[in-house]
Amino acid sequence: MWRAAGVHLQSFFEGGLQSWLKANPHPPFLEHLSFILGNQVYFVRTEDVDDNVEVPGTRAGLRKIAEGWNGHACLMPMLQTENGWRPVQEDWGLIDLRTNHPIDPLTLATHEKIEVTDWELADFAVKVVRDWLVAEGRSIMSSQSDPDVEPSIWFVGDEGPEWVIVRAARYPEKVAEIPDNWTSVARECAHLSHLGNFANVAFDCADNPGTPIIRGEAAEAEFGGLQPLRWEG
Repeated sequence: MWRAAGVHLQSFFEGGLQSWLKANPHPPFLEHLSFILGNQVYFVRTEDVDDNVEVPGTRAGLRKIAEGWNGHACLMPMLQTENGWRPVQEDWGLIDLRTNHPIDPLTLATHEKIEVTDWELADFAVKVVRDWLVAEGRSIMSSQSDPDVEPSIWFVGDEGPEWVIVRAARYPEKVAEIPDNWTSVARECAHLSHLGNFANVAFDCADNPGTPIIRGEAAEAEFGGLQPLRWEG
């Protein structure tokens, strides 16, 4: 079902849609697929119209991430046929979760300059840290950018699994504070690893420093590596 939904969305673009945010069937499952088109962001949850297949996640989770990103929460009802899964609705196959009306992403993009949300910037920060870890030869175990869930990243270090709390700082701030509850996070992660880290990623507008960071425009990220978090619990 997930694959058929992704293929269907790709079919609207010559060469395929390039601006995927989530294009893999891995947890967490606030949404099943998500993408950016113009200055708008779309979060998609696939559902079996016959209710024979239980899919991961909830509509509440879909609504949460769409609101956090100032985006669109979309349902894609799917039907299983002899030839495989297909969307029930015509065209894009997407339905607005709030209004239950069809959504056509090509008609919703505007010229409005939309400032990136805190969740959107946090997702960017997690990607920066992930890329740095991969460049350091580390294997990523999992990652997510939900601000209500910690840690942000698990990776394989020299002595086994390690976790990372990631925070984004937005100009004029240069340093994000380590959350006060980090010891609680360490305690909850202790059954897997006592090795924790903090990652501060500072952002500014690339073309006009000191101005708001706009969705779809270039941003500069400054990251100096991981700060170990020592917890003797």
